[in-house]
Amino acid sequence: MKKEVFELVKREMKYVGILFLLSLVIFKIAFYRENFVVLTRNVLSLFWLFVLPGYFIMLYWSEKLEFAERFVIGIILSAAITGISSYYIGLMGLNIRYHAVFLPLGLISIGIMHILRK
Repeated sequence: MKKEVFELVKREMKYVGILFLLSLVIFKIAFYRENFVVLTRNVLSLFWLFVLPGYFIMLYWSEKLEFAERFVIGIILSAAITGISSYYIGLMGLNIRYHAVFLPLGLISIGIMHILRK
């Protein structure tokens, strides 16, 4: 089962990479005066904060949902979880500067642990 999961992730990461490039092109069209490095950093940060955690959280339902469904639901779910968690973690005293690193990393690791336990 674990080998199948890694094959699935490997195959679908190609789709995520294509969507990253497509998003980069769309951002370049929308913000044509901006520097390419700035746009790449912005798209990469959006993918790090919302797309990758959402993808790995929704990987648990890979047998029931197609890639596109999991991708869209995962982005929305990741944005909700990140926003709510960031609020409460901020109330507990962790500086907001660390949220962009620890929250996506935590969500990705939770998603990987769930799929490996399945």
